[in-house]
Amino acid sequence: MNKIHVQMTKDGSHTLMSSLFDDSYHAHNGAISESEHVYIQSGLADLDPSFERVNILELGFGSGMNAMLTLKRVLGSDGKPGKLKRPIRFVTVEAYPVPSEVIAQLNYKEHLPPALQELFDRLHSAPWGEDVTLFPGFVLHKIHATWDSLALPENSINLVFYDGFAPSKQPELWTQDNFDRLFPMMMPGGMLVSYCANGQFKRNLKAAGFKVKPHPGALGRREMTRAWKPQPGNEE
Repeated sequence: MNKIHVQMTKDGSHTLMSSLFDDSYHAHNGAISESEHVYIQSGLADLDPSFERVNILELGFGSGMNAMLTLKRVLGSDGKPGKLKRPIRFVTVEAYPVPSEVIAQLNYKEHLPPALQELFDRLHSAPWGEDVTLFPGFVLHKIHATWDSLALPENSINLVFYDGFAPSKQPELWTQDNFDRLFPMMMPGGMLVSYCANGQFKRNLKAAGFKVKPHPGALGRREMTRAWKPQPGNEE
């Protein structure tokens, strides 16, 4: 049984602790701060602007943190859809959904402008396995499944939030086979970002065909990982 409880982190935002994996969902130095640095500032904000659409694939919906911060980034503090520059499709895969009574204990809405607080509730009330339009131009699709069962069309994703538990806690998520399967799903020029900077993880990405470059980590961590699927003719 996976018992999940809420913990406070140093930036005043909550994280969750999983008894099944004996690990936290976010950095204890700051849940929101870490996710903002890794997935928004180093990922979404740096995605190639030539993509007309943003097609995100997330490993681990969890607390909804990354989806929440994506909404905050594209809508701004007033929460008006007019700020959306590119349509976004946010596909997220979760094998162990967090119970609604745990989600209700999180203090994330305290860190959101009022216009976005209702959207956080809608992230979690959205049914699994269906396209849900949170507002025009932003579609959420939650998949209740294990990562190794995921099958998406080739060249359908241009941004991956690889946010599983650490390799020492959930090693099956970090195997070579996962990245061999993921590579063809991604569009040329698409980016993968992860808090993890494990050496074997980066070697597996390279073996699958990704270009991997070091990037400064969040909250005192030396590195995080950014990787790209090369454009044709630019494999080196």
